Amino acid sequence: MADQSRPKLAVWKFASCDGCQLTLLNCEDELIPLAGEVEIAYFPEATRAVIEGPYDVSLVEGSVTTDADAERIHEVRRVSRRLITIGACATSGGIQALRNFSDVAEYRSVVYAHPEYIQTLARSTPIAAHVTVDFELHGCPIDSGQLLEVLAAAVQDRRPRIPSYSVCVECKRRGAVCVAVAHGTPCLGPVTQAGCGALCPAYARGCYGCFGPQDTPNTQSLADRLHVQGMTEPNILRFFRSFNAGSEPFRHESEQHEEAAL
Repeated sequence: MADQSRPKLAVWKFASCDGCQLTLLNCEDELIPLAGEVEIAYFPEATRAVIEGPYDVSLVEGSVTTDADAERIHEVRRVSRRLITIGACATSGGIQALRNFSDVAEYRSVVYAHPEYIQTLARSTPIAAHVTVDFELHGCPIDSGQLLEVLAAAVQDRRPRIPSYSVCVECKRRGAVCVAVAHGTPCLGPVTQAGCGALCPAYARGCYGCFGPQDTPNTQSLADRLHVQGMTEPNILRFFRSFNAGSEPFRHESEQHEEAAL
């Protein structure tokens, strides 16, 4: 029987690797207190039990890549008081958005033995391209601390306190050496939203942009610097086409280098 005293939580999957849903399951110590605050009504990754909606909070992982999903997301929106997208796939189209820059029919013919059985759209699009989204939580995968903050905010009916500044701030806070300045390592940190704790730069690796563009990304300035340092146009293009290739700032910047990269 449904518990009317607790808000109902639903977790939905579209085109994705399930990594962001696993972030919730991996919270472990926090899951028991969380279960006391919300009723997990729909979460196929965790349980076969289903409690009918409407739902107070819906977490949506994954991008829209099929006609069926383009229809299904409208039904999810209809039964959800709050709809929160989680992860790069749901917020920008994910790594599968690389299809947006190529011929998906050609990819399909190369990858599958019987491409005639594959029904897919030419583009991978974020959830916000189809329905109204109340909040976007970035990351590939998302950060567990940020996810718990978003859920707590939903329960408390407030705006989540999620930073929108760049990874560079996190580098400074943990005392990490700037790999771009000290070693000339290509790094997306200046244009990428914080959330990972500057994981890659802390290990002398450039940021890969897992958390997508920060609130004011100057991608052109970063690309100009990379060019001065000797990075070729094809490599600059590929630099912005990774986990969040479909996000507007990264997409736009990569397209500025397409003609020169040919």
